[in-house]
Amino acid sequence: MKAVLMEGFGGVEVLKVGEVDKPAPKENEVLIKVHATSINRPDLVQREGKYPPPPGDSDILGLEVAGVIEELGAGVTGWKVGDRVVSLVGGGGYAEYAVAYANHLMPIPETVSFEEAACICESYITAFLNVFMIGGLEDGQTAILHGGGGGVNTAAIQLCKALTPNAKLIVTASPEKLERVKELGADLVINFRETPDFSEAVKEFTNKKGVDVILDHVGAKYLAPNMNSLGYKGRLVIIGVISGIKAELNLALMMVKRQQIIGSVLRSRPVSEKGEIAAEFVRRAMPKFADRTIVPIIEKVFPIDQVVEAHKMMEEDKHFGKIVLKVAQ
Repeated sequence: MKAVLMEGFGGVEVLKVGEVDKPAPKENEVLIKVHATSINRPDLVQREGKYPPPPGDSDILGLEVAGVIEELGAGVTGWKVGDRVVSLVGGGGYAEYAVAYANHLMPIPETVSFEEAACICESYITAFLNVFMIGGLEDGQTAILHGGGGGVNTAAIQLCKALTPNAKLIVTASPEKLERVKELGADLVINFRETPDFSEAVKEFTNKKGVDVILDHVGAKYLAPNMNSLGYKGRLVIIGVISGIKAELNLALMMVKRQQIIGSVLRSRPVSEKGEIAAEFVRRAMPKFADRTIVPIIEKVFPIDQVVEAHKMMEEDKHFGKIVLKVAQ
């Protein structure tokens, strides 16, 4: 089968399209003929040699696939060959065929294309897990979503507008993406280049109450302003550390305000746990995709042979929403 391979670790120059053996599904797994996958920032980190796949998962890049079930492994029930599905995978998405656990599969609504479905798992499930299941955002509360026009951030904005329409959303973004973030439904957009300490703007917007939930992928640089922005019993959910892993924390403030700091990753969670997350996502969020309340935002669809160009677009950080790789024709 055709797949994106890596000649060592490094920049985009290590990527090439080649031929490898088609994988075979094991017990409780299915083989998916991949129609589309997407580019996610962890793919770039793995390409650089800093984010290895979990033991037993494919070394091929790609954390999500959308396609059609080609073959059922032993013990799989509730699915049949030919079903349109989308799934998280521990690796292997950049290929014509990929193996997925049956309990990670989600049906693709008839109203959703393969390219749109390829955007759902990594970004929307990450946002759903951390804003709602972990962060516990409720309707009428206030959240800060860092990340401007990235895939997880745009997914989080859309999910919040659909599931908690009365929640107030504060988003930090680059100058180039401010207007598009506003159009997506943010109540306050802060230019993080002009206002690296956003806490004063947050206090003004919330009448000094602070926010209930913060979704952060920046890490060390934002710890102090994040904690200053959190209100009483607020939750800071950290899903990335692009600015570093060490920072000072005012423990007294955290204690008095009964704040929580929660670290979260998706890829390394146990198979059963990811299955439970997928099931909850199907129950609460997937109907919003089926009725087109939520439509995945796609910056561009690249054929798999142009994977280098797709990775360059991700590195330049000029995209808004998702970058998709079309695999099957």
